[in-house]
Amino acid sequence: MTVQKKINIKNKKAYFEFEILDKFVAGIQLTGTEIKSIRLSQARITESFCEFNDGGELFIVNMYIQEYLFGHHFNHKPKSERRLLLNKRELRSLRKDVEAKGNTIVPLRLFINDRGFAKLEIALAKGKQTHDKREVLKDRDNKRDLARIKKSFNT
Repeated sequence: MTVQKKINIKNKKAYFEFEILDKFVAGIQLTGTEIKSIRLSQARITESFCEFNDGGELFIVNMYIQEYLFGHHFNHKPKSERRLLLNKRELRSLRKDVEAKGNTIVPLRLFINDRGFAKLEIALAKGKQTHDKREVLKDRDNKRDLARIKKSFNT
């Protein structure tokens, strides 16, 4: 058995753009060449989002998975919709929250679990206002300045 490297593709922009309310871990329905590309870390979730279809299933839209180099004519489409696998109870809860309160579902992290399955950490999120974003930037700058002062004081 070979030891595979840890795959952990993050969506850092989601924490800045949205206020995270609740997190879920969902499986993804993938084809053979898609999982091979993910194992090579050739995926991107920064511009993607999740939405429900008419049948009540949850899909991730705009997730980019690069075509597999050795796939030939069996390859997948890089930006196709992919179904997310959750319990019915979780799906009903998410759908109710999205429709009633105007929230959205954003992907936070794409990873491969211990059993070798691709999982997607998604979050129920609410969009931040511009003044909230400014506050985050101000806090980040203050922490950086404080760390710089501490470092110069200790040396």
